[in-house]
Amino acid sequence: MPIQNSPYQAFAALLSTSGINVSPAELHGLLLGRSAAGAGFEPDSWLADAKELFHSENETSDNVRNALIGLQEMVKGELTSDDMTVVLLLPTDDASLPDRATALGEWCQGFLTGFGLNYRDNALSIEGKEVLQDLAAIAQVQDALEESEDGESDYMEVMEYLRVAPLLLFTETKKPEAPAAAKPSLH
Repeated sequence: MPIQNSPYQAFAALLSTSGINVSPAELHGLLLGRSAAGAGFEPDSWLADAKELFHSENETSDNVRNALIGLQEMVKGELTSDDMTVVLLLPTDDASLPDRATALGEWCQGFLTGFGLNYRDNALSIEGKEVLQDLAAIAQVQDALEESEDGESDYMEVMEYLRVAPLLLFTETKKPEAPAAAKPSLH
């Protein structure tokens, strides 16, 4: 049975044919991490961060550039919509559990990098700090998941957690709108 060309595989092929040795999971994690840290959605700064991850001096191709901007638009839509759901760019269930677990670890690594490069306030809540600690721990356990029902269920639990973690941090780091100056009331 042929493996379907998932968004993950399509992105991996695009990066690979462009000579970029970075997994789509790490790239997506980087984007979500920087977005959750309050970096905003200005394309040029995102493209600069991505290029740094690529360790490339070369100009990125239009295909890669367009894919990166499309990915950012998707993430912006997810983070700013009322759905409160993030779709992770990870291999499909057709991939082996160790491969999916590795991608999960790469995603966490990317997220932590993106968040660390862009977060400036250092005033996270206890929950926010715990989320970052959890992500750091998840990034380390990629070799611990083995092909088994328990392994599958652990993977699914971690994946569900990672779909809400960016939203929690994004909500926390969003700058609250300055309250309107109180107007004296006329009686």
